[in-house]
Formats: sequence, C-alpha cells, structure tokens
Amino acid sequence: MPAAAKKNKSETTRALILETALRLFRERGFEETTMRGIAEEAGVSLGNAYYYFRSKDEMVHAFYARLQEEQLYACEGILATEKSLKSRISGLIRAQLAMATPYHRLFVSLFKIAADPQNSLNPFSVETKTIRDKCIARFAEVVIGADEKVSEDLTAELPQLLWLYYMGIVLFWIYDRSPGYARTYRLLEMSCDMLSTLIQMASLPLLIPLRKSVLKLLQSIKEI
Repeated sequence: MPAAAKKNKSETTRALILETALRLFRERGFEETTMRGIAEEAGVSLGNAYYYFRSKDEMVHAFYARLQEEQLYACEGILATEKSLKSRISGLIRAQLAMATPYHRLFVSLFKIAADPQNSLNPFSVETKTIRDKCIARFAEVVIGADEKVSEDLTAELPQLLWLYYMGIVLFWIYDRSPGYARTYRLLEMSCDMLSTLIQMASLPLLIPLRKSVLKLLQSIKEI
C-alpha cells in the first residue's frame, strides 16, 4: 500500500475510534465506557484501539485539542471586526461556547472527573498546559487589539485572569439547564459588562496603588 494511502487509512481509523469514544462518553458516561466497548462499537480490535490511544484520557486530550482548534478558528472574525474590550471578550467566549455546545453532555460526564486536581483531564493540569496556554494567548490578542488602553502591568496579567473568568462561565454552562443555555449567556453579558468597566477603571492613575497591590496578591498566589 502506498505511504499516502496508509496514512489516510490510519487517520481515518483514528478518527473513527475517537468519534466512537466521544459518542459513547455522551451516551454511557466516561467512567462507564471501556476501551473494549469503544473498540467493539468502532469495529476494530482492542489492540488497534490501544495502538491509536493508550487510554480513555488520551482520547479526551485529543478531543480537547481538536475542539480548541475549532474554537480558535471560530474567533478569527470576531477579533478582526470587534474593537471594544467588552465585545471582544464576550464575542470570543460566545464563539467558544457555540463550538462546545454539541458536546455539552460530554462535558457534564467529564466534569466530576476533571474536577479532581490530580486528574490529567483537569484544565489546570500539566497535561492540559499546551491547550491552556493557547487559550490564554488568544485572550492576550483580545486585550492588545481592543480600543481601550490598559496599563502595561495589567496587560501582562489580564490574559490569564480572563481565562479564569472563562473557566467560571464554562462551569456555569455545564450546570445550566435553561433552554438554549439562556442563563449562561445572560450571565456572560452582565458580568462581561462589569468586568470591562473594572478593567478600564483599574488602569486609571488614581488606582495605581490598588492595582499594584492586587497584582502583587495574584503573583503570590501563582507562586504557591
């Protein structure tokens, strides 16, 4: 078999196994789904499933990476057209939530596992650092490209703070049972309005002492 054909077949098999796993995670739950069950549903041998993914966790990491690429792409238009800090933050998060919505049940299934600080699926874990850093870098683009001027010291810390804010919105979204996740989007708009106002206020010369104290506190927390 030509190398290109072998590569295509390999990629197709890997994608089939991953899609099957994600479907079963949604239907049965993450813990209840086994590697053997995934292999049987995908129509491949158990050894073949392990060849592409060493564990269910590795499948989820592959899903995280793929979803993030889709989310980052979906944000391109927003960052190119929106100029206010509020519209850039809310637009970015809205786009990311929209891409994640088809997998809401999967996130619900994963939450009780990923909430464990020692679990590799935790968004704060070492294993998810690459994905986390890409998202934080995108929030840096949000800040730098906004019309509002943000102080230099705050600009350095703001992307990570915005990522933490985004994680809070995602957590609310996981629990949200309102039609179309209306409560989540209402929370996003109201909190984003307050957040953007606070960011602008924090850059005022009058609040320099308070801002420096807050940033120092945040730095000390990061070092723990």
